[in-house]
Amino acid sequence: MHTSKDDKNGSVVNVLMSGVGGQGVLIASDILSEVAMNCGYDVKKSEVHGMAQRGGSVVSHVRFGKKIYAPLIRKNGADFLLAFEKLEALRYLDYLKDGGVVIINDLKITPMTVHFEGSDYPENVVQLSQRKAGKVIFIAAYDMAKKLGNYRIMNVLMLGILSNFLDLETEVWLDCIRAKVPTKTVESNIRAFDEGRKCNPSKNDKSEFKPGG
Repeated sequence: MHTSKDDKNGSVVNVLMSGVGGQGVLIASDILSEVAMNCGYDVKKSEVHGMAQRGGSVVSHVRFGKKIYAPLIRKNGADFLLAFEKLEALRYLDYLKDGGVVIINDLKITPMTVHFEGSDYPENVVQLSQRKAGKVIFIAAYDMAKKLGNYRIMNVLMLGILSNFLDLETEVWLDCIRAKVPTKTVESNIRAFDEGRKCNPSKNDKSEFKPGG
């Protein structure tokens, strides 16, 4: 399990999740926090969401370990960056520690600033991320979720990918997903998590990863 070293508390796992309103970032961070807590870790979580209901940027900090005092991840401190939208990966890339893991959903949602200011949407997200990350996983999670019948389960599919790097019991993940998602979507969310679990590239591979590629 990728961890950061805390001088006082030993190994700490720092996960930063970023996306836009409506993508399920906060539910995903709730699930991860609950899983870590049920596995016996101390957990702290913090969220920042401005115009979340209007497609604004949403970010959630999740930290767990033996003992956690501060909820916020410092810049250059995240072991994992889970980006639900491509531009949001770049927006928070400076929070990732050198050699950390970036999981990016291949989805483009053009923000209002790009529309009104006439600036260009960056197309080299993977290449820019590779300059800092030890691993970049670039995956069409949105399209995969649609094929499973509901694009909204994309967030849980990405948690499935993340779970490959965390030493947290699979059954605990499944129990927490069942408890946190709407009852009518439990089955589809479990399928999404399982699909994400299948996307497990070699942990020593720095290159872009695409399932089946």
